[in-house]
Amino acid sequence: MSQPLSLVAVVLVCLTTLAVGGLGLRLSRRTSDFYVAGRTVSPRLNASAIGGEYLSAASFLGVAGLVYGSGVDMLWLPIGYTLGYLVLLVMVAAPMRRSGAYTLPDFAEARLGSRAIRLVSSVLVVAIGWLYLVPQFQGAGLTLTLVTGAPQWVGGLVVMVVIAAAVGAGGMRSITFVQAVQYWVKLTALAVPAFVLLFLWFRAGHPAPVVPPEWHSPLRTGAPDDHTLYRTASTVLALSLGTMGLPHVLVRYYTNPDGVGARRTTVTVIALLGTFYLLPPVYAALGRVVYPTLPDGVRQDSIVLRIPGELAGGLGADLLTAMLAGGAFAAFLSTASGLAMSVTGVIDQEVLRPRLARLTGGDAPAVRGFRFAAVAAVVLPYLLSRAIEPLGLATTVGLAFAVAAATFAPLIILGVWWRRLSTTGALAGVLTGGTATVAALGTTMLRGDLGGWVGALLANPALWAVPLAAGTAVAVSLLTPGRVPATTTRTMVRLHTPERIALARSRVRD
Repeated sequence: MSQPLSLVAVVLVCLTTLAVGGLGLRLSRRTSDFYVAGRTVSPRLNASAIGGEYLSAASFLGVAGLVYGSGVDMLWLPIGYTLGYLVLLVMVAAPMRRSGAYTLPDFAEARLGSRAIRLVSSVLVVAIGWLYLVPQFQGAGLTLTLVTGAPQWVGGLVVMVVIAAAVGAGGMRSITFVQAVQYWVKLTALAVPAFVLLFLWFRAGHPAPVVPPEWHSPLRTGAPDDHTLYRTASTVLALSLGTMGLPHVLVRYYTNPDGVGARRTTVTVIALLGTFYLLPPVYAALGRVVYPTLPDGVRQDSIVLRIPGELAGGLGADLLTAMLAGGAFAAFLSTASGLAMSVTGVIDQEVLRPRLARLTGGDAPAVRGFRFAAVAAVVLPYLLSRAIEPLGLATTVGLAFAVAAATFAPLIILGVWWRRLSTTGALAGVLTGGTATVAALGTTMLRGDLGGWVGALLANPALWAVPLAAGTAVAVSLLTPGRVPATTTRTMVRLHTPERIALARSRVRD
């Protein structure tokens, strides 16, 4: 289907992103402006920005599609997404802000005093960021093709160009404003059509939408040997701990003024996410009424965009579809901007800035390398998105969560709370978790779900890979006490001392 109104909505979202992002061009001057927005972002603005970048294509389109296809089992996905911020609130939000780091590799090196762990963390940030970016580009292509008939490559290209411009213009200051605006755009774009469609449905005299009984039977949608309970538990663990390990999520906590602000941000984020996730099940239920069985060639991810054309007609259907298309593009742009920001920071710090410093004798402007890095951060995953077959938005995003949960989550939790963590132990834990997860998921991607316990363990590795990584880090650390950094006590005091107490101590010393 080709709808001019949908194209107009997509163009408006892109222009709004560029216009709001342009504000950062005038406000960003220092390195801290580009990396952490000068550490002056208020909790409410930061919470909206986090909601904007976290609610990706997997949330806007993928969750409804999965609930449509598999029933209420898939409601564990939004629960896991939201639970991740509760874990962040309780365990690491304030300490990570007090670390004073710009990026996750900065924190790893500051805590463990090792260039090796910094290098491994940098590689992981880029890998997770690109793994998460690929479905954003693919989803953008799917959406634009569905609502306008444009070729598949166009949607991803548009997202790539807009994000490179927004991130390069003003770094974190730019995308903070962009993501905060786009959260409310996404919420409105999903909520208004949902209420209108329900109103039209009931006004026409239809009874409440009826779905198959098995659709709402918790944990009973799989085959008897599918081990659904294990798969669900592993998925929830991957989502709740993976949130902590996503580089584009953690970097937002560095933008708060202090640890108290970081905690307030997290509480607000939980409320914003909870509000948003009330809506995808509505589309899933309506999709079951419209499509009792999925037609050939129709992807689950496209259900949300197809429903208005089936339940409404004429200009009204076109307007509702245009709103959903604009909201979907806002999801692609906001999440991609956060991912591009985290990858850009690592590429700039670890690759481009040292090279430019050597070539120019240290006189190269800091902004130049950052903007080159912004381009590199989006071009390569876009090319990758064109080279591989789409796996489904929520599925691909789940891979990124699983890798993050088995690598960064143990590193951060132990780094923040366990003073006996050694450099060797941390490195062993990260490598073990990363290798195990990538091997398991890679086998599933290449050979498909093998079924039985083998298939369940390989397709959903978080429930065993996370304890394996954490156990390896603890065991190796206990065997290498000499590799515990000498600065550990001082670093731990900094992470856990409230800002008011630290300020009072500095005044006493002065």
